[in-house]
Amino acid sequence: MANKKFDVFVIGSGSAGQAVAKTCAKAGLHVAITERRDYGGTCPLRGCDPKKALLAATEVLEFAKNMNGNGIVKLPRLLWSDMQKFKKKFTKPIPKAAEESLVALGVVTFSGEASFLSEDTMVVGDEIIEADKFVIATGLMPLELPIEGAEYLKMSDDFLNLKKLPEQLVFVGGGYIGMEFAHMAARAGAKVTVIHSHERPLNEFDPDLVDVLTDYSKKIGIKFILNAKVNKVKKGKKKFKVHFEQNGQTNHIKANMVFNTAGRVPAIAMLEIEKANVAYSAKGIEVNEYLQNTKNKNVYACGDVSEHGLPLTSMTGPEANTVSANILEGNKVKINTPVIPSVVYTLPNIASVGYSEEEAKKRYKNVTVNHESATDWFNARRINAPVYAYKVLVNERTKAIVGAHIIGPHAGETINLFSMAIRKEMTIDDMKEIIFTYPSWGYDVNRML
Repeated sequence: MANKKFDVFVIGSGSAGQAVAKTCAKAGLHVAITERRDYGGTCPLRGCDPKKALLAATEVLEFAKNMNGNGIVKLPRLLWSDMQKFKKKFTKPIPKAAEESLVALGVVTFSGEASFLSEDTMVVGDEIIEADKFVIATGLMPLELPIEGAEYLKMSDDFLNLKKLPEQLVFVGGGYIGMEFAHMAARAGAKVTVIHSHERPLNEFDPDLVDVLTDYSKKIGIKFILNAKVNKVKKGKKKFKVHFEQNGQTNHIKANMVFNTAGRVPAIAMLEIEKANVAYSAKGIEVNEYLQNTKNKNVYACGDVSEHGLPLTSMTGPEANTVSANILEGNKVKINTPVIPSVVYTLPNIASVGYSEEEAKKRYKNVTVNHESATDWFNARRINAPVYAYKVLVNERTKAIVGAHIIGPHAGETINLFSMAIRKEMTIDDMKEIIFTYPSWGYDVNRML
């Protein structure tokens, strides 16, 4: 059987992979793409979108609880099965629509796991593929925990597809995923425990605001076991036993289901990239400023799998555009990494952009730190929000805003205003010249300065 030859071959059909394939196909190149799972990628199928669809009902419940006795006389009840049906309205159409949109542009689609045979050849199932350029856009995959009983651990995909919510859940890892899922499950009626290896969850967020979130999480019923290392999971007759070490002592907790939310790593193990002379590290495919591999110049990488990449969907567009431009025109476009905001969709949200307090104080001689609880501000009071706080960092010499951290209702939206301000190097005075609607969460930005 003759090898199939293409100008561009893309591995992975997530946001980044699809964007590159479509752009190159529109430019007249002979393009193919392969996907080892369903077409569409993590974000719309088993990540951001289904997570937020499930979150919607819990937002209604949280709002109602806060307003109970202030006009709300009867609280709603969450029905997990209906939440899942609502979520499927978003996820079910994706694979077919994603593949059809590629085919409509002349992209040849494959289904199956791809692995390299040489620097310019791959195998997908029984097909041998040759290409002038390869684009690796395989994203991330769950980190495998090297512990006894790891086979009993469920993953984030499993949580998002649970038909019935178990009575007791344990999340091993208190990062984005573990905290978001813990909040959903607790509000839906489950008894939830988060086991985390550090002194507080969400290591990458402002510690003062994380402490506020942790305290509130406990109030909604989430139990935390911190500075602990899970070393074994045993299956019992009815429940699992999760064994862990904490403060030099071994203990265990029982649960109906245990989830590995300890983090994600670049999905490259199956690619056999050593055969293609592709440079990589624990952070992903090594790339230069053109998102081209540092060894095999016919390989590009974009999205979460790239060493350059940040695990945020908002970066896939700029990275895919950079790769596409450099394939089509030669290496002329360098990747530009702007200030990128991030948010954890717990309730309340916790959001961040720019430097942390520690980073800012290392970088600048004098930093003004505006840090305050804002639960007595009108926006929080009018919905009886129990948590609302912020920390804004300002370069004292230039008055430029260099970092912002918020916890509270709609923090994931408000942080975008700070992202814009930092990206445009705006000062406090610049921001205060802008007129925001009142009363709105955006209006509160100037009060934070």
